[in-house]
Amino acid sequence: MSQLEKNTLLVKKTAQHLGFDYCGIAKAEFLEEEAPKLEAWLARNYNGKMAYMANHFDKRLDPTRLVDNARSVVSLVFNYYPPKKLPEGKNDIKIAKYAYGKDYHFVIREKLNHFLEILKEEIGEINGRAFVDSAPVMERQWAQRAGLGWTGKNSLLLNKNMGSFFFLAELIIDLPLHHDNPVERDYCGTCTRCIDACPTDAIVEANLVDASRCISYLTIELKEEIPAEFKGKMENWAFGCDICQDVCPWNRFSRPHREPEFLPHTEVESLDWQEMTKDTFDRVFRKSAVKRSKWTGMMRNIQFIRKK
Repeated sequence: MSQLEKNTLLVKKTAQHLGFDYCGIAKAEFLEEEAPKLEAWLARNYNGKMAYMANHFDKRLDPTRLVDNARSVVSLVFNYYPPKKLPEGKNDIKIAKYAYGKDYHFVIREKLNHFLEILKEEIGEINGRAFVDSAPVMERQWAQRAGLGWTGKNSLLLNKNMGSFFFLAELIIDLPLHHDNPVERDYCGTCTRCIDACPTDAIVEANLVDASRCISYLTIELKEEIPAEFKGKMENWAFGCDICQDVCPWNRFSRPHREPEFLPHTEVESLDWQEMTKDTFDRVFRKSAVKRSKWTGMMRNIQFIRKK
């Protein structure tokens, strides 16, 4: 077995050991096909108030600008589908499944750092960086190139064996590895359930999402008042939204995760969202992704949903 093969096998086995569901590898190179798509998306202002999406344009497309002499992009999948859905309770308030437990940035970042440590111990000095939704990396495009799935009409990565309720993460390293074959086929076919189900018409067309109309954007990223045009269209989502995933036929293959840190805080199930104080919010969501909205943002969202 060549050193290239040994190193590739080590990467795959380490991913499995650390609990990742899938691991794929792509060549670190400029994403030429994605450049005009990203440019057109930004030109339409589909990024809304997320001005940062227009920053570091070249870095988003070229991994060698993030890691000197990068040779490989290791894409990883980590399941977050919960063992059970949170009860909506008397307030009928819903939060996205990815935010049930501890903030995934912390959980997966720790695993990625350990991943790099193992590679360095086994192989020697490696120049690389770990990414989990934290830098200008086009994670879905890299995952597709690495053979982990295809881009659904809702713009999320879909995997035939587990749907889309998973996090994506990457290691960009200067280590040459065997590259996996990309998923060339679109397995969505003529299905339009995600497009039809979106209450705010955020999915403009197949594979094209106007983020400024997405409930996840409106409840998390938008810091201003939610526009009145979305009144009555939020379907009680106060943090994030799972509608386009819940209706996707491929998510019938979703299976419960095995990560204890993704289980919800003990108080979440019985929470009275409308009467929640700032102290309660800070305590319950101290380590949660929900804290991104802050208490004021969550109260704004709930009031917008409940106001007639």
